[in-house]
Amino acid sequence: MLETVKYLIGSAGASGYGSKSTAEQVTESGGDLSSITAIITGATSGIGAETALVLAKRGARLVLPARSLKAAEEAKARIVSECPESEILVMSLDLSSLTSVRNFVSEFESLDLPLSLLINNAGKFTHEHAICEDGVEMTFATNYLGHFLLTKLLLNRLMETAKKTGVQGRIVNVSSSIHGWFSGDLIRYLGLITRDKSHYDATRAYALSKLANVLHTKELAWRLKQMEANVTVNCVHPGIVRTRLTREREGFVTDLVFFLASKLLKTIPQAAATTCYVATHPRLLNVSGKYFADCNEAATSKLGSNLSEAARLWSASEIMVSRDPKAVFNPLNALF
Repeated sequence: MLETVKYLIGSAGASGYGSKSTAEQVTESGGDLSSITAIITGATSGIGAETALVLAKRGARLVLPARSLKAAEEAKARIVSECPESEILVMSLDLSSLTSVRNFVSEFESLDLPLSLLINNAGKFTHEHAICEDGVEMTFATNYLGHFLLTKLLLNRLMETAKKTGVQGRIVNVSSSIHGWFSGDLIRYLGLITRDKSHYDATRAYALSKLANVLHTKELAWRLKQMEANVTVNCVHPGIVRTRLTREREGFVTDLVFFLASKLLKTIPQAAATTCYVATHPRLLNVSGKYFADCNEAATSKLGSNLSEAARLWSASEIMVSRDPKAVFNPLNALF
């Protein structure tokens, strides 16, 4: 009850920020970001667009990859209208396609740009069962597997930039508290919904993908430490965003439910705050492998803190993104 009250009133936590803090407020201490090049996925709307706008205001060079170049150009135009001096590159990327991810990284590397910040923000909630071109369930492929490969392929550039500039590289994985809704064997469930749509539950599939984001963060943080890389990785729960309610309402009880629910929702500037805090705040220097909500460190689900599951998912993911024809991943028979 106390935590709910703190959330509702926006009480500041140990970081000095809380649920009502905005992205602009939390980046005030980050200083000038003109030396930073940032890649932000899913920046054409919502939380990603606000994140991009605020980082541009702080001086960062932005790379906005998107499936729709038209939407990305429109997002760029909105930012430039507020920040005329901003440097923004628009590039093509479909996270549900491993080929597209590889092509994006190849094109980015050809530009010979530094890279200090990678924000894996893009995500989707797939109501209908679908399989991506690589044979993996669509929600998992878009929200997690594409980002796994993207991060893997960009890691050397992040480490090289950190070494040359002395500026610590940061990776931010946007997850969700919904990751705690998933229980059971995540790899086996992925196999079930990939092979048989009768097992597909949209909410559970989304929770699985968000849990994968958390576990990816845990395992990658451990690997970066082993490599003594000057790069950190953390994940965030942005909160539930206040959007237009489109369902029909009638009656006192329904109106009351919608009114109470609205008090728990965030504006987009508030929802982007935790991502921007973790991406830029000096206090997070050398902080890695953590989960943040409302701009403060928070606890994951029990499964989300399971390091054995994190390592198991990593092994399975390496096989799923492998180009080796002998590396065939069978989720139902996996012994990882």
